[in-house]
Order: sequence, then structure tokens, then C-alpha cells
Amino acid sequence: MLKTLGAQVKEYKTVSIMTPIVMIIEVIMEMIIPLMMASIIDDGIEAGNITHVLIVGGLMVLAAIVGFSAGTLGGIFGAKASTGFARNLRKAMYENIQTFAFSNIDKFSTAGLVTRMTTDVTNLQNAYQMILRMCFRAPFSIIIAMFMAFSISPRLASIYLIAVVVLSIVMIIIMATTMKYFSEVFKKYDDMNNSVKENVSAIRVVKAYVREEHEQKKFTTASGNIYKMFVKAESMIAKVSPVMNATVYICILAISWVGAHMVVGSELTTGNLTSMLTYCMNILMNLMMLSMIFVMVTMSMASARRICEVLEEKAEIVNPSGPVMEVNDGSIWFDHVNFAYTKDAKEYVLNDINLRIKSGETIGIVGGTGSAKSSLVNLISRLYDVSADGDVENGPTGAVYVGGVDVRDYDLETLRNEVAVVLQKNVLFSGTILENLRWGKKDATLEECKRACALACADEFIEQMPDKYETYIEQGGTNVSGGQKQRLCIARALLKQPKILILDDSTSAVDTATDARIRKAFAEEIPNTTKLIIAQRISSVQNADRIIVMDNGRVNGFGTHEELLENNAIYRDVYESQTQGNGDFDENGGEL
Repeated sequence: MLKTLGAQVKEYKTVSIMTPIVMIIEVIMEMIIPLMMASIIDDGIEAGNITHVLIVGGLMVLAAIVGFSAGTLGGIFGAKASTGFARNLRKAMYENIQTFAFSNIDKFSTAGLVTRMTTDVTNLQNAYQMILRMCFRAPFSIIIAMFMAFSISPRLASIYLIAVVVLSIVMIIIMATTMKYFSEVFKKYDDMNNSVKENVSAIRVVKAYVREEHEQKKFTTASGNIYKMFVKAESMIAKVSPVMNATVYICILAISWVGAHMVVGSELTTGNLTSMLTYCMNILMNLMMLSMIFVMVTMSMASARRICEVLEEKAEIVNPSGPVMEVNDGSIWFDHVNFAYTKDAKEYVLNDINLRIKSGETIGIVGGTGSAKSSLVNLISRLYDVSADGDVENGPTGAVYVGGVDVRDYDLETLRNEVAVVLQKNVLFSGTILENLRWGKKDATLEECKRACALACADEFIEQMPDKYETYIEQGGTNVSGGQKQRLCIARALLKQPKILILDDSTSAVDTATDARIRKAFAEEIPNTTKLIIAQRISSVQNADRIIVMDNGRVNGFGTHEELLENNAIYRDVYESQTQGNGDFDENGGEL
């Protein structure tokens, strides 16, 4: 963990090193001042030597100025180091998340990642600054003060030693107890953030079903859990303060009592007793600083582990060595493919898929909910990889080939630029329509964007907008309808000019007439592009070259519309039901 976090200090190593150095200089100046004070009392005031008082007094002022300057620099260096460290952590996490495959992303919740990049990083930033400034300063100060105290009077200094041992034991016990509470509290933060995210993103549904009170109760519960956990942790930490104060007062009383007797017995000078009291306060105040550090470190340990989970997560899908940089054509071959989302799954989601699709073909994919239609097409652009041997059971694992090459041998960017996917959940980003379209091709001209929109039948509503292609799209596309959003997403995919186009139920919000126009435009304008169309309506795919019928992760049928009507019972039953206006795959096509 320390190696992972330490690697993110990077360009802030210099200020990270300079911070404890200047803090140690400040400590040295603080330790010299009590000795000078003792010298002024014993050799100056009591001896009546004003010259000595002025000289040593001047040196004290100089030491104070140096100490003040060092402390100021420590604050500046520490702030730069900690904020830079936090910036690097956020950047490293964000960049690593961008490399994640879908299987990696599935391990983390969205709310959990947000908490890690905000609350957890802030905790680590504060702890890092405390460590640089105080973790070196406080122990160094205690050691020097203890050395000075023992050099003056070992008898009085032994009182400090007993206090340090007692407080150290107390802090270790409290730290061990509170660690488990802080580990749990950040999981509760994830729950609360998830509650907020769901409520805000689905606010229209919440209001439509008048579920505001339910959502408020859910948030209150999540917030209350954080409160309870923090109360338990802070209650334990709060015990440090009274123990610390009691120790300080007992030490002062003990030193004053024993020291007074030693001064009367001429074993100790008045100046030395003053120095001992100063060192006493210095030692105990630094112990209090250490207690603050221990609180911050205790909290940050849980955060550090959560951050390292993201930083150390390795992308499961990466480029091979010497990747293929060109996709020859849009042909697809599923060669006895098995697939499961997790390695510990008890059964495959896709079982022994064996399909050959020619370049330029239009393929329909139909099946009921949960029949693994989306899982099938996700393997083509390598959003997931075919399961490895022995993940679920022994046997052939197969491979997916595009253009005659195993997708695992392609450069990822090359492959995904040639396989355009319009997913079930259509996502638009805040910005103009033109900016959203150029996600498909960043340097696309206005004419190219217009042509793609014409193919997707999106131009008809864009041209009616006052600002046309400069119309601003709100975050998530909330100011356009579901059908408009789908057509914009299709146009965006077409701008990539892919060899393979996958439409994952992406015309479900489009009326039948517009759906037909889109399919006709595809057939006429991009005949060489392999088109895979997932749909619930048979009318959307019946004119396809061939149709795949999925059933519980297996290919139940593969052929033309006419062949399936004749040979496939599931397809025939659903077609007959849909032509009567009341059927779909889930109700009349059997269990898919």
C-alpha cells in the first residue's frame, strides 16, 4: 500500500522532503530557547550581568525569528506537497478507471468510486500534511526535549518518561479499537452517495410515483448509519483528551513539587527549573499533536486501502504484444464460445455459441429478456473477453473472430473504432448536438454529421430546432425525447464509418415507420457494413439477411425469416402472436 501511494508523490518529492527538514529546524530553535532562558536567569539576572542578558536575549530573538521562518516554510511546503499528492491520486485513479474493462467496473459501484475520489482522497491529503509537518516534528521535539531534560536533571526527566509511556499505551489501545469503526464508516458513505445518486438521476420517476417520502427515509437511514458509526469512533478518540490533560497537570505538579525541593536543597538552579517546566510543556504538547496525528492516520488508513483498491486494480482487457492494427472486413465468427461474467460463476451465460456471419450481412437477434443477446454482441468489440478455460467447467472456451482475426489479437482502439455499438442505454453528454455527434468522429465536418443524421432519421427533428446542430443538450439528454436520443446515438455511431454496426435494442423508442426508414437507409447507404440488430419486434428484423433466435444463452435458431417460421417453434409462436398485436418473446415464445 505504501509503495502504491508513494508512487503518486512524483513531482512533489522535493517539497515533501523539505517540509520535515524545515520543521526539524523549527524544533531545534524551540529547544535552544529554554536553555537561553535559563542562562539569562542564572548567569544574567541573578548574577546582575545586564550585558549577558542583552546578548543572550538578542540570540533568543534571532532563534525565534529562524524558528518562525522555518515553521512558515513548513506550512507552505506541506500545503503544496499534500494538495499535489491529492491531485495526483485523483488523476491516477481517474486514468486507471478509464482503462477498466466492463468486468473491472462491475467490481465497484459508481457511488463507491465517487467517495474514493472525494472524501477518501481528502482524508489522505489531510493525513499526509499532518505526517509531513507533525509526524517528524513531534517525535523529534520529544526526543530532543527529553535529552535536554535528562542532561539537566535525570531525576525530574524520569517523570516525563513515565508520562510518555502511559500515553503511548493509551493511544495504541484506542487506535486499535477505532480502526474497525473507520473502516466501516466509509462503506456507509458509499450507501449514502448511492442514495443521493439514484434519487437525483431518477428524480422524474420519484415524483411520478410520489415516492419523495420513501427516498427521504432511505437517505435519513443512510445518513443516520454514518452518524452512529462516527459517534462510536469519536467517542473512543475523545478519551484521549482527558487522559492527556490529566497527564499534563500531574506532570507539572510533580515537577513543581520535586523541583522546588531540589532548588531549596541547591540541587537545581531556578533557571534550570524554569527550563524543565518549559520542556515538560513542550513534550506533553507534542504528545497531544501526536494524538491528533494518530486520529488522522487512523481515519486515513481505511481511505488509503480503498484508494489502493482502485489504483491496484489491473484492467482485465489489455492490448496484446504486437497487436493487429487493421480490420480487414466485417465478417464475424463465434467459434464454440462460452462466456460467464465472473470467474466464480456456477454456469455460463453463453453456451457453445457457434455462428458465422459474412461481411456486409444484416443480422437480426431476437429473444426474451435474459436470453443473453447483449452479452453476445459485447464480445465482438471486446467489451468482455471469452471465458478462460476452467472458469466454470472444463471444456472448449472458443474464440470470437472479426475479419478472420481473433479479437484478442487486435489493438483495442483499432477494433473498437471499426465496431460501433449503440447500447441499450443511450447516453448523451452535456454540450451541443454537434459536439455529441463528434464523439463518433472528433474531426467530422458539418456535412458528415448531417449525412449521419439523415441515415438515422435524426435530421427531421434537428432542423426544426431554433439552433439546429448548435442546440444545447442538457446532461443526460433530458431536453430531448427517448426516440430523439436514440436516433442521435445511432448517428453518432455511424460517423465512425465502422465495418460492424451493432444496434442493441436501440430503436425501441422509435415509431415503426421511422424504424423502417432507418433500416431502409442502412440497406441502401451502408451495404458493406455488417449490421447486427437486437430487437423485440420481429417486424424490425424480418427483412434481415438472417436472424438469430437466442434461448437461455444458446442459439435456438439461425436462418432467414421464412426458414425460422417453418422450422423454429419459438420464433413462429411469437411472430403469430405479434401479428395479432399481443405477443412478445417473454410471454409466448417460451422461457428465453
